[in-house]
Amino acid sequence: MAGQPEAIVIGASAGALEALSIILPALPASFKLPVIVVVHVPPDRRSVIADLFKAKCRLPVREAEDKERIVGGTIYFGPPDYHLLIEVDKGLSLSSDEPVLFSRPSIDVLFESAADAYGEALIAIILTGANHDGARGMLSVVEAGGLAIVQNPDGAFAPAMPQAAIKMCPGASVMSLSAIADYLREV
Repeated sequence: MAGQPEAIVIGASAGALEALSIILPALPASFKLPVIVVVHVPPDRRSVIADLFKAKCRLPVREAEDKERIVGGTIYFGPPDYHLLIEVDKGLSLSSDEPVLFSRPSIDVLFESAADAYGEALIAIILTGANHDGARGMLSVVEAGGLAIVQNPDGAFAPAMPQAAIKMCPGASVMSLSAIADYLREV
């Protein structure tokens, strides 16, 4: 990674709450980067993930809104049944385009748009999950010069998503959840 990091994107599915509960609350109140998170959530009901993490984190946590400007030191969660994209001007965008790998929001969609917006100044993290959403998006991040981090599949609740990301991006840094949290605190 050549550039100074400007943003972090995280994708997770099955086991996401437990994994994110180790990483996100570890970030200090002084953390400067925006953290944009997509978790596969059921499309037919309101998500409580943002509310859940508001109570656990020192950073502001919110559900992303269409055309919202990205603010550093804030954690954004993609809302149910919308793809979450990052525009080149560093704004957030919501889309109701077709699901990708049966998922909306899709991790691939977030990562690919973030790679276009941030290039080498992006850190992308794939956590536990039971499909391979995120692997192709992580490849986009790597090709744009960004940093790829993958949860060690051995410690993942559902190892398929980390395994797919490692297969697609063999140069990715593979870490435990606590090591990811430690790394981000030093960014």
